[in-house]
Amino acid sequence: MNKFARIIGTGSYLPPTVITNDDLSKTINTTNEWIVARTGIKQRHKVTNETTCDLAEKAANRALEMAGINVKDLDLIILATTTADKIFPATATILQTAIGASCPAFDLQSVCAGFIFALTTAEQYIKASAANKVLVVGSETLSRIVNWNDRSTAVLFGDGAGAVVLSGSDNTGILYSKLFSDGNYLSSLQVSNNYINEVGFIEMSGNEVFKIAVNLLSSLAEKTLKETNLNSNKLDWIVPHQANIRIISAVAKRIKTPMNKVIVTLENHGNTSAASIPLALDTAVRDGRIKRGDHLLFEGIGAGFSWGSILIQF
Repeated sequence: MNKFARIIGTGSYLPPTVITNDDLSKTINTTNEWIVARTGIKQRHKVTNETTCDLAEKAANRALEMAGINVKDLDLIILATTTADKIFPATATILQTAIGASCPAFDLQSVCAGFIFALTTAEQYIKASAANKVLVVGSETLSRIVNWNDRSTAVLFGDGAGAVVLSGSDNTGILYSKLFSDGNYLSSLQVSNNYINEVGFIEMSGNEVFKIAVNLLSSLAEKTLKETNLNSNKLDWIVPHQANIRIISAVAKRIKTPMNKVIVTLENHGNTSAASIPLALDTAVRDGRIKRGDHLLFEGIGAGFSWGSILIQF
């Protein structure tokens, strides 16, 4: 039995079309200064003709290349997404065909916590010896459900994908994971449509979501470090969900971790939901900040609410 699930490859992809804060200021009542001060976001990427699967395919191939494995060696694909290309089949099965895999594949929907939930699910398959090589992807085309005339949400969200390849390991990998959900927060952040044939948009109570996110993620970060007997000084990096710089800063402050040990990429792509953690991870792996043996804390929270954390030795 494999005790650990270890990340052996990372990849990411952002569609080429960029929408800056100045672009948004031409159509809604906002400014670059207002957006940066409240969110930390300077731009976001937007699909034109690309699908959620198209983004996932590019990120997945880059992760597989880094991992150095043949796609036929994959035992499982899990795709975390809020914006599936079809009601059915699962976008993961479309991705499976696109990259030439032949293993089981399924979607997982837990909004901005989707990557945390998917990575934890993959870990369980590996620990149970039901799989040895697993591709986990977070991919989103949130621009399809953003009301671009709504200042409270149009400034926040963007499109993108990130991916990791996991492999069984005897001595290092995911050390701890914890998941939570509470449907009582439904009205704070949701998509407005009630029927599958009706177009809906993201609706959010910004101040309420901010307070909930800071409280839940801060408490969970403290719990994670306590239960793993890891002092925050021994934590090399926090790789958080890239939602809002104020949320990220508040959590880091709560566990006494300086911001120079936090991977922040949201200024370049905004909130990409399930894609944001693997996007940030891939960026920091490829630029050399994250190194083998580093202890990383992943945290994410999404509508519902669903939230979770993972402590991993990279």
